[in-house]
This record gives sequence, C-alpha cells and structure tokens, in this order.
Amino acid sequence: MLLLSAMGIRMSSNCSTTPWLEKISLILALLVSSALVSCGSSEPSNNPQSSESTPSVSLAPAESPQDRFEASRFLAQSTFGPTLGRIAELENSTYTNWLTEQMALPLKTLREDFDDQQNLNPDSAPSRDWIFESFWRRSVVNEDQLRQRVAFAYSQIFVISLRDGGVASSPRGAADFYSRLEQHAFGNFRELLEVVSLHPSMGQYLSHLGNEKGDPVSGRQPDENFAREIMQLFTIGLIELNPDGTPRLSAAGLPIETYTNADVQGLARVFTGFSWNGPDKSLGRFQGWIADPNRSIMLMQPYPERHSTLEKNFLGTQIPASDVSAPTDDLSIALDTLFFHPNTGPFISTQLIQRLVSSNPSPAYVQRVSRVFADNGLGVRGDMAAVVAAILLDPEARNPESVDFSTRGRLREPILRLSHWMRSFGATSNSGRFSILGTDDPATNLGMTVLRSPSVFNFYRPQYTPPNTAIAAARLVSPEMQITHETSVAGYLNSMLNTIELGGGSSFDISSDYAEAKALAHNPAQLIDHIDLLLTHGSMSEELKMLIIQAVELVPMPQEEDDAARLQRSQIAVYLAISSPEYLVLK
Repeated sequence: MLLLSAMGIRMSSNCSTTPWLEKISLILALLVSSALVSCGSSEPSNNPQSSESTPSVSLAPAESPQDRFEASRFLAQSTFGPTLGRIAELENSTYTNWLTEQMALPLKTLREDFDDQQNLNPDSAPSRDWIFESFWRRSVVNEDQLRQRVAFAYSQIFVISLRDGGVASSPRGAADFYSRLEQHAFGNFRELLEVVSLHPSMGQYLSHLGNEKGDPVSGRQPDENFAREIMQLFTIGLIELNPDGTPRLSAAGLPIETYTNADVQGLARVFTGFSWNGPDKSLGRFQGWIADPNRSIMLMQPYPERHSTLEKNFLGTQIPASDVSAPTDDLSIALDTLFFHPNTGPFISTQLIQRLVSSNPSPAYVQRVSRVFADNGLGVRGDMAAVVAAILLDPEARNPESVDFSTRGRLREPILRLSHWMRSFGATSNSGRFSILGTDDPATNLGMTVLRSPSVFNFYRPQYTPPNTAIAAARLVSPEMQITHETSVAGYLNSMLNTIELGGGSSFDISSDYAEAKALAHNPAQLIDHIDLLLTHGSMSEELKMLIIQAVELVPMPQEEDDAARLQRSQIAVYLAISSPEYLVLK
C-alpha cells in the first residue's frame, strides 16, 4: 500500500473490504515501475524475435488466422476489442470474408442516436453527453466494429473538438460530423475530404465558415486557418514524401517543404464565400443571424458574392482571376489538387497504419498501402475500403514474426483500453445508455475523450517522439506517448481499478460479472490463459503469467463454488494484466 501511495495510485473507496488489493500491492508496484520504464524503451530486451534473428518479410500473409491468438490480435487492430464469440467466428472464416461482411453491415449513424435522445427528451437542450454515450455504446455493442474503429481513427486525423466554443454550441452538428466519418469510412477519400471541408462543425472549428473575400479598402484578408491545416494535417503534410513515406531530399540533402506561405494565401482565397446552408443566400443567412433549424447538419453552401475572384495560385495550380464568381468550381479544383498530390497517399496511409497497427511501419509497408491508395487494382484512386483492407492484411500486420520486434506495434490509447475491457469481459450498462461522459482528466481518468482533443493536432501528433528515451535514440516515434507520463499512468491505474472492481461511468453504470473468467478461477493457470487470449493475444510472457498467478493464489478458494472468491480472483487477474506493459503495447 505504501508503494502504491508513493506513486499516486489510490485504492478504491471500499478498500477496507477488499484485502486482496493490499496483498497484490507489491506485485502491482512492480508492474507499474516496469510500465514506466518500458514506455521509454524501444529495445527487445533479449526477446527471441529481436532484429538480429528476424527473417525477411513474407509478401503472402495468411488468408486465415493460424490460431485463436492471431484471430484475437487481428480483432484488436480492427475492432474495439475481441470477444470469445468473435474470435471463434474468425477462426472459422477468412480475413477477407470478415472484412467484406463488416463493410457490408448496415449503418445507423451516431447522429441518428443523438436525434433519438432528443426525441425521448424533447424538453432538454441538446447535450454533448449524448455523443459520448452513443460513442461508447456503439464501440461496445455495435456489430459494425470495423466501421466504428475506422471512424474513430478518422476522427483523430480530421479533428474537430467540443472544447471549442463554436463546436460545443451545436453538439448535434458535432454528432453529424462524426456520422459523416462513419458514412465515408469505406468510401472514396476525395468525397470524404469534401465533406470534411464543407461541414459547418469543421467550418466553425477552423474558422472558414463565413470566411469573406479580401477587401483592399478595409485591408481585410481571407482567413488562412483552414487552408493551412487542410494541407498540413489532412492531405500532404509539411515535407515532400516518397511513395514509401520517407522524406524527399534536396540536392543539399535537406527535406523539401510541401508548401509556402504563398500557397496558403492562394488556397485561402478558395475557401471564401462558404457559410451556413439554408433556403436563401442572404447576408443574414451568411452571417448566421437567420438560422435554419437543421443548419448544423447541412454542408456549407456557396455565396458567390462573398467569394474571391482574384487569381489563386497554390501547389503549382493556377485558377485565373475572373469576372464571374465560381466558389464551387474553385473548391473542386483545390480539392482535386490535394487529392492527386503525390504526398496524399503515403501521408494518409501512414497515419491510418499508426492508428490501427503500428507506430513505425516500415517504408515497404507504407509503400504497399499507398500504392493501393493510388490504385485499388481497378484504376480507382482513394478507395478507402481497399486501403483499410491493405493495412490490415499486410504482411507486417499479419506476420509479426517477420518484423523487427523492437519497432513493431503501438501503444494502445486509453479509450481503446477501456473499450477493450468492456467488450472482452462482457460489460453491460445498467441504464442501457453506456453513460460514460467526459474522461479528460489524466490524473483520475483516461486523459482523453472522443471529440475533445486539446487542439487540431489531435491528442498526440503522429510524429511525436518522447525526448531522452531509447525511442528517440532509435529515431522512432510513439504518438500516444505524448499523453503518457507519471500522472496519466497513475490516473489510468486508479480509473481501471475502480472500474474493474466496482464498475465505471456515471453512477457505476458499466459493470461486468466476469462470468467466463469466474468459470476458470479455481484453476489460476487456465484463468490466465483465458485473459492472455483476450488481452495479450497469446503473447503474455511466462514471467508475467507467474506474477499474476501468485497474486490470484493469494485469494483462498476452499470450495470451487465460492462465487466471491471466484470474482476476486478474476478481478485481480484482469487488473494486473490490463496494467502490464505487455498489454499496453499492442504488438
């Protein structure tokens, strides 16, 4: 207990009634200190799959999972968490069939859930909490897990945030924005880019809603915010890339910038004259004084008289000055320019690989995926269904033994850890609403809430490297490490301690009876194997297994039917496994 207190890890409020927590404190302290050290290390530490013995990558990944552990790992990458039922189904199918079936499942959008809540509560003001509840329910319960997982990944690339006053003022609009990501999860990137650009929530967040053309008399200039971010964050990035995602270098051996300030200024003129949708194009409609009741869910419409007709030069494209204002045509030219830019394929492919599979994909992995982005095999560019399949079926995703152990995998973000626990251990919601609201506080909770990023750069930047670590020395990146520190580690452990033991969410709305785990609790080795399958996908080390078994055996169970002992053993095993670095890093 003293060791845990020194690290800022608190016992739950009914600690006095749960003596097993005190008994495992030393073991937990060992795991926590190990987690903090390993978060800053990229070395395999005598692992037999280190780079010295790594075979070359096979270009023929398995068509089906070779065993239930590989099925579990695939589901950890492509869903919000494996379940025993889904593992068994995938074992008896193929990856391609699973992907095809998932992509064909019908969609009821998050915004439809939001509207259902409004209809049930007609006198209530629209609430952002309805977004959070719907997100968690969909993540845990929905059958279309792949779509939900990809939409969440998109939300960390095409960022809007309810921390922003304009976005927060219309939670229905934010719900609709997320729904558009769901709808276009397997569509064409060009269409997705246009929807993102014209959505009023994005327009409010990046200030191009109501963006007016320049005025030489007053000195007014078009707002440049969205023009900069659509290049830097949504399409081409800051430096020119080869098809494999590596930087292109100048004759002097230096990276080449993708755009200049002049490109930003030229593109900013394109994004003038778009504002709220409605039945007219009056000044009052443009400024928002006259409001259509559904304006927050309708894409912005053009206002030609407020769109710049000056020459627009950007990224080698020129739109000549004209006497006729053509905002829709100019937008189409700009988005086509970005869509067909050679950087867009490797830039977006890399980020999606990071969100689903690995923080440090090899150049060959990126090139294989960006090649599919450029051409899905039928001459179509930007087919995101093909891109997602390419990411998940790539040899580096499916044949982990063929990849350098020290560089593969990714740190699981806290949201995925909680959803994983809920799905794998059959957590249910007493209210039926999965009432988990803001989880921002890193000291007491997850340190992140969906659609609540602190900035347009997401919760963490894709190229973030923790300074003064072995990761930095190896010139690797670990995006999720940007929100991983002593406070957030202790906060996560505290939060999951209470959640696993007492339940989570508002008024402990979310809880699990651990039925599958309890059935094995009389045999600690079988219990750990069960948890290894669900949480660490068959990769749990013998050392960690023995540590958890020692803790489990501290709870006596003289009779196999002792339900209280079964529950305590199950909770101990789950908590220690989900706290371990072997779980936190998805290989």
